[in-house]
Amino acid sequence: MPLHRKKIFRVAAPAPTTIYVRPGYNRVLAEQFEALKLKRIDLVKDKVEAHSQGDLRENFGFKAAKEAIRAVDRKMTALDRFVARNTFIEVDPVMWLTKPTDTLQLGHVATIEKEDVATTRKHRFIFLVTTHGETASDPESGIECLPHNSPLAAAVLGLPVNAPTKVTLPAGEALMIVRAIRNPTKAELDRLLTAINPPEIEDD
Repeated sequence: MPLHRKKIFRVAAPAPTTIYVRPGYNRVLAEQFEALKLKRIDLVKDKVEAHSQGDLRENFGFKAAKEAIRAVDRKMTALDRFVARNTFIEVDPVMWLTKPTDTLQLGHVATIEKEDVATTRKHRFIFLVTTHGETASDPESGIECLPHNSPLAAAVLGLPVNAPTKVTLPAGEALMIVRAIRNPTKAELDRLLTAINPPEIEDD
């Protein structure tokens, strides 16, 4: 059977993974899918109405509705694949206030030093290692959210304090050192954790 060019160069689907999310995230996914279904129904009505208006070759309303339906279908397919490929485990941030701090785990605030091997440039960050999709920062404490499934978090999770570790990041090799691990305060969580939003999903 001959290979098609589209199949040869198609990017492989990401491997299934476990994604930690805050309570309510699964409900948000279901609500987003339902909203897309309702939007599609309305677009189909628009398409049928436009179809009744005459010559389809110059019927821009029909063409616009048809393209909008395709866009919604792509989003629904991408969301369906996102849900099917992954396992979502809801975790309560209240538990982060009293976690043991022997090694860096989800829910910890960490001071991290990063030295780029190629340039020897050093960077220092204070991160809250948090659930999927969190990107907020807190000007008052200087803490930034670091999603647990980001490349940087994947490199430092499980490390103890003051244990230099060479890792490979998308930007290249780096030497990582966790300088401090602590639990967040309730006030810090209130400032950092934002409303749960549906994921931004790219079409395959």
